[in-house]
Amino acid sequence: MLVEHRGLRPQLHPTAYVAPTAVVSGDVTVGAGARILHGAVVTAEGGAVALGENVVVMENALVRGRAGHPAVVGDAVMIGPHAHVNGSTIGSGVFIATGAALFPGSVVGDGAEVRINAVVQVNTRLEAGAVVPIGWVAVGDPAQLFSSDRHDEIWAVQRELDFPGTVYGATRETTMAQLMAGQSEFYGAHRDDTVIG
Repeated sequence: MLVEHRGLRPQLHPTAYVAPTAVVSGDVTVGAGARILHGAVVTAEGGAVALGENVVVMENALVRGRAGHPAVVGDAVMIGPHAHVNGSTIGSGVFIATGAALFPGSVVGDGAEVRINAVVQVNTRLEAGAVVPIGWVAVGDPAQLFSSDRHDEIWAVQRELDFPGTVYGATRETTMAQLMAGQSEFYGAHRDDTVIG
């Protein structure tokens, strides 16, 4: 399904394919040979999305551009089922495995691999060819890799990366009630969407 959002329509190369149960919404550009499979959502939520040539977005994956953090995906990239790519810049030839999560401001270099259920945290830079092992966390610029059970070490790096400011434009003192009121207002813009195909 193609959706006009905030007055902007997706632009698809004629050789691209969007499955009937996938959603492509707003300021999204999809390159030649790209495939967006069933249940996937590619959405521009205040920031553009650009998918390169021969990108495959697998079932139930999310690719989201956000204000200040467009989602930019190079050529020949696999985004696995249930992966979450949110305001990230991904080089060419990258493999994003099932359930992986990439957060706003993250950069993944050419040829890197983010394996099953691995995380690339906000404002983290992963060098070309790097591998984030299954379930591990990449955090920092340059990225440091930690197993998920090393929370204190991850937090020592992550707390300086400003997750609430990067993701929500908020401070750590912002309450959930304040945060969700703002998010509700922002996403309320979908009430004015138009299905175009």
